[in-house]
Amino acid sequence: MNKVAELIKSIASSLVDKPEEVEIHEVTGDTTTVYELKVAQEDLGKIIGKQGKIAKAMRILLGAAAAKDKRRAVLEIVEQ
Repeated sequence: MNKVAELIKSIASSLVDKPEEVEIHEVTGDTTTVYELKVAQEDLGKIIGKQGKIAKAMRILLGAAAAKDKRRAVLEIVEQ
């Protein structure tokens, strides 16, 4: 797992009630990397936040961290 994935996992783990169920899966393409974040069903609202503010903030951080490597990154929050 690279540093960007570790960053997202550590942020998500600190927000949820069941940090042991946080999983991140990386799908790498030529110029874009998709990070699929899975959390427990009852923690989904905590990751998304009111009006999606927490998810948006995580996507901004992800984009900034990926820009250092001159890549594009996308965060998808996946239901289990």
